[in-house]
Amino acid sequence: MIPAAFEYHRPSTLDEALKLLADLPDAKVLAGGHSLLPLMKLRLASPAHLIDLGRMPALRYIRREGDTVALGAMTTHWMVESSDLVGRTVPLLAEAASTVGDVQVRNVGTIGGSLAHADPAADYPAALLALGASMVAQSPRGRRTIEATAFFTGLFATALAPDELLVEIRVPVQRGSGAYMKFPHPASGFAVVGVAVSAVVAGGRFGDVRVGLTGVGSVPYRAGGVESALAGQPASPEAIAAAAEHAPDGVDVNDDLFAPADYRAHLARVYTKRALLLAVERAG
Repeated sequence: MIPAAFEYHRPSTLDEALKLLADLPDAKVLAGGHSLLPLMKLRLASPAHLIDLGRMPALRYIRREGDTVALGAMTTHWMVESSDLVGRTVPLLAEAASTVGDVQVRNVGTIGGSLAHADPAADYPAALLALGASMVAQSPRGRRTIEATAFFTGLFATALAPDELLVEIRVPVQRGSGAYMKFPHPASGFAVVGVAVSAVVAGGRFGDVRVGLTGVGSVPYRAGGVESALAGQPASPEAIAAAAEHAPDGVDVNDDLFAPADYRAHLARVYTKRALLLAVERAG
C-alpha cells in the first residue's frame, strides 16, 4: 500500500531536529524506518510530518567513556553487532543485536529507533535491562538520563516526552558472563519470548544476576523473582531450573493466536533456564 501524504523534513543537526519536533507536534521521527514505514503503508500511522534523522552522523557512534560504552541513537544494528569494542566490553549487547531481523534490517535499522518505538517483542530491551543500561533524552530544555527500568512504560510507549529525542544509550561494561536467547516468530523474527542474562559466578555460586525478558508482556521487564531465587545459590542446573519457574511471575502475559498466554509463559520459563545455563557455561 501507499502511505497517506505527508511533509518530509531532513534536518542535518540535532538542534534543527529538536526545533522541528517542537514546532510540529503531530510529526513522527524516522530513525531507520523498518518499524514506522510498514505502519504508514498500512495506514496504521498517518503522520502529517516526517522528520528523518538519517543525515545526522553526530548521532552514529560507539565509544568507551570510562566504565561505560556510549552508543549514538542512530547507530545501526550491524554496527553494534560487528563492533570490536562492543564485542570486548558488552558482548551480551552484540549477541542481542545479531538476532535482530535479517542482514538488510540490521544494516539500516538503528538501536535508538528500535528503543523509541518500544515494540514489546523487540530484542534490545531484554539485554539493556540485564546490563543496567540507561537512555539519554534531549529536548530544548536540555538532557536527562532515564534508567532502562523506567524507560519502557507501556505497549509501544516510553518515558520520552513529546518534544524529546533519544540521543544516546549508555551501557556499563559487562561484569561476568551473559547470554541472550529467544524463541523467534517464524514469520517476523521478532521475539515471541526473549531472555537476556547477565551473571557473575564465583566459587560455583551466583553473585549479581540480572534477567531481562521481552515478548512476554506488553512491557519488557526484569525478572525479579528469578534474580532473588538465584542470589547466593549454587550455579547448578537444579537451582537454575527452580528459579526459572518464576520468569513470568506478576506479568500479564500476552495472548495471541500464535502463542496463547499459558504457552508463552511456558516459553518464558524454558528460555530463562536455557539462557542461565548458557551464561554459567560461558563463565567457565
